[in-house]
Amino acid sequence: MVSKKKIVLHFPPRLVDQPIVYKLVKDFDLQFNILKASITPEEEGLMVLELSGKKENYDSGVQYLESCGIKIQPLSRDVVRNEEKCTHCGACVPVCPTGALFVEEGSRKIIFKNDKCIACELCVKVCPPRAMEVHF
Repeated sequence: MVSKKKIVLHFPPRLVDQPIVYKLVKDFDLQFNILKASITPEEEGLMVLELSGKKENYDSGVQYLESCGIKIQPLSRDVVRNEEKCTHCGACVPVCPTGALFVEEGSRKIIFKNDKCIACELCVKVCPPRAMEVHF
C-alpha cells in the first residue's frame, strides 16, 4: 500500500543545515516534492512536502523526522477558508494552479478542496475580503 500526503515540517534551528530530505530518500525509499520552503541558517525552518512511498516506509520516515525533533502536521490543517468572510466573488478561482478552488455549477458558489491545495498562497493575495487564510 502506498501513502501520499502533504505535510508541513517545522525544523528547529539546530537542524536547518542537516540533510533531512536526503535521508528520507536514501534510508526510507520515499519520494518527495517540495511545495514550499523557508529555511534560514540558525533560525527555525519550514518546509511543505508532498511525501509518498510504501506505507511502512512512510511511517518509518515520519518516525525518523519526529525522533530528530521535527514537528510534523498535515497541510490540510493549515489552509482554510473563512466561510463568514467569503463572498463567493470568484477572484481566487483563476489564480489557483491546482483547481483546489472552483465554481460549483448551478449555485455559482466557490468550492474549496483543501486536499488539492499546495499552499502557494496566490488565493490569499487576491481575495478581496481576505477569506482565504494560510497558517503554518
